[in-house]
Amino acid sequence: MGFLQWFVMAALALVVFVVQVVALIDAARRPDKGYRAEGRLPKVGWLAILGVAAALGFLGLPQGWLQGGFMFGSFLNIIAVAPAIIYWVSLRPRLLPYSSGNRPRGPQGGW
Repeated sequence: MGFLQWFVMAALALVVFVVQVVALIDAARRPDKGYRAEGRLPKVGWLAILGVAAALGFLGLPQGWLQGGFMFGSFLNIIAVAPAIIYWVSLRPRLLPYSSGNRPRGPQGGW
């Protein structure tokens, strides 16, 4: 694998890992009542799934700059990105109304 291919794979692995970690942090910040109200897996279950996905994403990062191919790691990233995508696309939009940070602050409207 050439340097350019390795660099693209490493960049994609890093982006996937960041998406997984941000999904885990975002899921931890959402209230448990939103998970229960939506009839989904409880918050603890989602945190466990996203935590395992982030750990697999971390294992999928390249070990060294010039070490060469990391095909097993990219396979882990493909598997581990699925729960993060499901969270971002399916669950997070449904949890937004339950978040306390979405309340308007200050006066609303014009005159």
